[in-house]
Amino acid sequence: MNNSTLVFTPAARKAQGQRGSAKAYEQRIAEGFPDTVTAELAAFIAEQDTVYLATASAEGAPYIQHRGGPKGFLKVLDERTLGFADYRGNRQYITLANLSENDRAFLFLLDPARKQRIKLWGRARVVENDPALVERLFDKDYKARPERAILFTIEAWDVNCSSHIVTRFTEAEIEQALAKVQAKIAELEAENARLRAALAQQPASEPAPKKSQ
Repeated sequence: MNNSTLVFTPAARKAQGQRGSAKAYEQRIAEGFPDTVTAELAAFIAEQDTVYLATASAEGAPYIQHRGGPKGFLKVLDERTLGFADYRGNRQYITLANLSENDRAFLFLLDPARKQRIKLWGRARVVENDPALVERLFDKDYKARPERAILFTIEAWDVNCSSHIVTRFTEAEIEQALAKVQAKIAELEAENARLRAALAQQPASEPAPKKSQ
């Protein structure tokens, strides 16, 4: 059995059969889902500055927590392991508590600027008192206090469709695009000034002689 049952559980397959979409997923179920980091996935992860981590308690109570940081704060440690530094927050510790009794986890990565999203199923664990690992995951220029690390082992991942993603850009992306526009405006203004100066240096043309009546 491959890992397709992680994504399409028996209940999901039943629902697909009842609603007429089961056949569309037969090949994907037979093939299974990727469970290692490809070059394309690594490049996508490196561009993310925000992710959503879903966990559940032992009783199945769900919880989703936003995690953010500098672009690329979620790091690829090996072909199946992702990790990030966990910073001091509001000290509710719901995610940590869930992972202490249920290691199943889910990562949802959304890139509104490029209208892409990726879903990752796996297991996560909290690593305390490992300064070397935290240093490996911590972005030195980020003004936050790392307290521990969270590692995520990939069991399956899939590219989600781009439907209904509203395009949004970060402040940095807008500034970068605006800088290009401003540079182009400056280039055009300089060219305009050069042409005006060249035109001003040309001798005035003599008036055309009047025609005799």
